[in-house]
Amino acid sequence: MFILLGAGMMACESLQLGDAGLSDAPETSGATVDTLFATLKDADKVLAQAYYYLPYGIISSFDNKMGSDQLEALTDHYISNKITDSDGPNLLYYNGGLSASVGSSLRRSMAFNFGGTSDDRDYYAIRYGWLFLENADRIPNAPAAEVAKKKAEAKMCIAIAYADMLRFVGGVPLIDHAVTADEEMKYPRATFAETVDFIVKLCDEAAPALPWYTSQADDGRMTRAAALGLKLRVLLFAASPTFNSNTLWRSDANEYVCYTNYDAARWQRAKAAADEFMTQLVNNGYYQLVQAEPDATGAISPRQYRLAYRKGYFNRGTTETIISIRKSNSTGYHDDMIKNAGDYGNGCTLDYVNKFGWADGSEFPADFDWENPSRNPFFDPDPTGVIKIPGIETRDPRLYENVAVPGDIWRDGTVGRAYDNHRYHQANCPGFLQMKYILQQSSDRSTPPHWCMMRLPEILLSAAEAYNEADGGPSQKAYDWVNAVRARVGLSPLPEGLSKEEFRKAVQRERDCEFGFEEVRWFDMVRWGMTEAFTTPLSALSSIGDKDSEATSFKFKVKAAFPSRSWWTNWDTKWYLSPIPTVEINKDYGMTQNPGW
Repeated sequence: MFILLGAGMMACESLQLGDAGLSDAPETSGATVDTLFATLKDADKVLAQAYYYLPYGIISSFDNKMGSDQLEALTDHYISNKITDSDGPNLLYYNGGLSASVGSSLRRSMAFNFGGTSDDRDYYAIRYGWLFLENADRIPNAPAAEVAKKKAEAKMCIAIAYADMLRFVGGVPLIDHAVTADEEMKYPRATFAETVDFIVKLCDEAAPALPWYTSQADDGRMTRAAALGLKLRVLLFAASPTFNSNTLWRSDANEYVCYTNYDAARWQRAKAAADEFMTQLVNNGYYQLVQAEPDATGAISPRQYRLAYRKGYFNRGTTETIISIRKSNSTGYHDDMIKNAGDYGNGCTLDYVNKFGWADGSEFPADFDWENPSRNPFFDPDPTGVIKIPGIETRDPRLYENVAVPGDIWRDGTVGRAYDNHRYHQANCPGFLQMKYILQQSSDRSTPPHWCMMRLPEILLSAAEAYNEADGGPSQKAYDWVNAVRARVGLSPLPEGLSKEEFRKAVQRERDCEFGFEEVRWFDMVRWGMTEAFTTPLSALSSIGDKDSEATSFKFKVKAAFPSRSWWTNWDTKWYLSPIPTVEINKDYGMTQNPGW
C-alpha cells in the first residue's frame, strides 16, 4: 500500500524546531525504536519528521505539486502560461485533460496526488506522528508535561495532514497507528463526516496540552491557537453549502464526499469553534494583527500599511502567525517560485485586481472606464517628489502586496515587466505579475522563509462568516472582526445594515483580498460552489507605458486573458475534488473513486 509502509526513506532539508534539527530520516541510520526514543532530544527528531512532511503552499523543492506551479493558477486570480511538459494548470486543468489514469509523470502535476509514492506527503507526516505517539512514553526520565506537549504536537501534525486531504479529496482511510509491513493492508475509506470528526477529535485532544503561544526558542511548533484555528477551518469547510446541502453537489456524490443532507447545526458547530478560539484569545492575549507604524507626525502612509500586511504573511514569528510551516532556513528556498514567476508570462487577472477597493475603503467601480480613467487606478504622483517611482498607492494596500501592477518595483529593485512595452515584457502576460512572496527587492527576501499556513485574519474572517451563517445575518461581533482586518490596512468599516447575503459576499471579497496565493481562494470557490468563478472567461489588461523601463504613466485597454479554460464552456462539478489515481484504487486496500472521475 502506497507510502504508509516506507514513509520518510529519503533525505530532508535542515530545519530548526527548538532543539530538534532535521537530518536524514532517523530510521535510515540503522536506529531502532529503542535508540530513537533513548532520549527526549533523539525522540524529537522523529517528531520533527512529522513536521517536515506537512503540506507547503509555496513553489519549492519540497514536492512537484502542479508541476512546480501553484494552486492559485486554478482560480480566477491567476493565470499560468508555463506551458512545459510538466505544468499542471496547462496540461491537466485548462484543457480539461485531467483523469484518474494519467501517467506517473503527470500525477506529479496534479493539484493533489493521493497516494503518490513521493508526492502525497500527508501520510508521511501521519506515520511519523503515530510513531512518536506510540513510543513517547518510553523515553527515559522525560518530564511528563514535556512529553504530553510533544504528543499533542504530533496529534496536530496528523490533524493538519488529514485536513489537507479532506479539502482535496473528501473522506480518506483513517490510520490510527504507525503502520508496519506485516499487518493486513485493509484501510477502508472513511466517510466525509467521519474524517471531519476524526480531525476535530485530534484538535480537541491536542489543545489542552499545548501552550497558547510559543517562546522564541520554540517558534514554529504547534500551539493551542493552532489546534483551535484548524478546528474552525475544518468545521467551516464542512458546514459550507457544497458539502452541507439537501441537494448533492453532483448527482453521484455520496457519503464519502459530503454529508448528503443539510443540517443547520453544522454552522452552529463552526460558530462554537469560533467562540472557543475567541474566548481563549480574550483570556490569554498575545495574538494580534501586525499594525502599521506611524511616522514622526503620527501619520501612516499607504506604504506603511502595505509593509504591515507584508510582515503578517511573510515574516516568521509575528503575533499574527497561527500555523507556520518551515522546510529550510535558506533564504533561497523560494527561488523556484521566483523563477517560475519570472520565466513565463504568468500573472494575475484583471478580475482579481478589480476586487480591491480604493485606499479609503470604498469599492472599485465595476464600470471603471480603463481607456478613459477618472482617476489613477494604481499610483498618484508623489507631490513631494521624494517617491519618483512608483508614486503614492491609490488602492487597497493589499493589492500591491499580492499583485505587481504596472509601474511598481518588482523582484530585484527594477520596475516590473507587467506593461506591454516594457523591454522584458513576456507574451500572453495578463498585465499583472505575482508580488506575494516575491516582493520588490532581493533584500526583502533576506530572512529565513516559511509558509504561514494560517494567520489571525483567517480566524477573524472565518468567525465572522460562521456567525453570519449560523445567526441568519451579521452581528456586531461579525462586523468588528471583518473591520479589524480592514482597519489594519487603513480601510473604512463595512457599511452597516448588510443582509446575510450581502455580508457573505463582503466576507468572501475580504478573503480574496487578504489571502491571495495562500491557498484560500480555491477552497472558497469549491466549498461555496462558485460556478460563476469557474465559468466566467477571465480578463487581462493591456498597458502601454511612457517608457520601456521605468514608466510612470500608462494607457490601458481591457483584453481577453490567455489561455482559455475548458471550464468556461464545459463545466462539471467533479472538479471540486481531485481524482483518486486508478493505480491506488486497484491496490484494493479500501479507497474509492471520487464522483465524475
